Amino acid sequence: MGDALGIGPEIIVKAALHGTLGPVAVVGSVAVLRRAAQALRAQADVPELVIARIERPQDLAGLPPGALAVLEPTDLPAGWGDLATLPWGRVDARAGAAAAACIRAAVAWTMAGEAAGVVTAPIHKEALAAAGEPYPGHTEMLAAESGEHGQPADVRMMLANEELKTVLVTVHCALREAIDRIDHAAVLSTLRISHAAARTWGQATPRIAVAGLNPHAGEGGLFGREEIEVIAPAIAAACAEGIDARGPFAPDTVFMRARRGEFDLVIAMYHDQGLIPVKYLGVEEGVNVTLGLPFVRTSPDHGTAFDLAGTGRADASSLIAALRMARRLVQGRAGA
Repeated sequence: MGDALGIGPEIIVKAALHGTLGPVAVVGSVAVLRRAAQALRAQADVPELVIARIERPQDLAGLPPGALAVLEPTDLPAGWGDLATLPWGRVDARAGAAAAACIRAAVAWTMAGEAAGVVTAPIHKEALAAAGEPYPGHTEMLAAESGEHGQPADVRMMLANEELKTVLVTVHCALREAIDRIDHAAVLSTLRISHAAARTWGQATPRIAVAGLNPHAGEGGLFGREEIEVIAPAIAAACAEGIDARGPFAPDTVFMRARRGEFDLVIAMYHDQGLIPVKYLGVEEGVNVTLGLPFVRTSPDHGTAFDLAGTGRADASSLIAALRMARRLVQGRAGA
């Protein structure tokens, strides 16, 4: 359900009323989702939604059509019972702890084969930190929870819509730190993960463009040597493995070229370089996909929007797009 005090519960209710959730169970608080439904009815003329607690994902089959199934984590954190009484739109450690518990429960059920994938509503990074969680976001937490032998899974964040797909080499860290993290291994691993993921959704030989780090992709070393010493060698190594990787290209034009159909994916070096082009095309249809996990995971392309929480004005379009994307990716994996 994401952060209980953000728009996650509301957009889940809206998606359910829209009829687009399909066979899903919401890992979250029954009381929080009922409060979101009540707040929505107070703001607009919407039908009442049946919100029912279930014990296992298999219990979905026993619910009436249109009902919203809710799975509450088996290990409830302190403050769980307070969630539906807390003010909307606030950073609260109890909401952060609840969001983390829901993520862990969703991963556990999915890893056990009881669910096909995970779609996450927005969490608030400050609330997560206030709860004592060591992860800066969903991506890092999912990697840790799904890893093997105590090691986190090697994952990458992809932001996608119908026009553009970008995958990030580095994610949630300061820009100065991101530059230090861009090395041969990181770029090559990103290319491998992106290539493997694209194959699972039906692209046998995806065309992958790699953005440079510096203006004009370094201009032959005049504006930096990362392209020459790090990025280009990683591209060459990927090509030697049969990956159709090209570049490095000037960052200010490569996304436009991909949008026009020249490439299927763009590898971006850092968070804002890759996310700004996709978000500029419309947050409503953007979907965040975590590549490299042993299961499908998507999420909306926006945050908790504390200023909208409880008002009934939050847009569920990106969540609906994330659900549709998750189903497509699950079907692609099943057919791979």
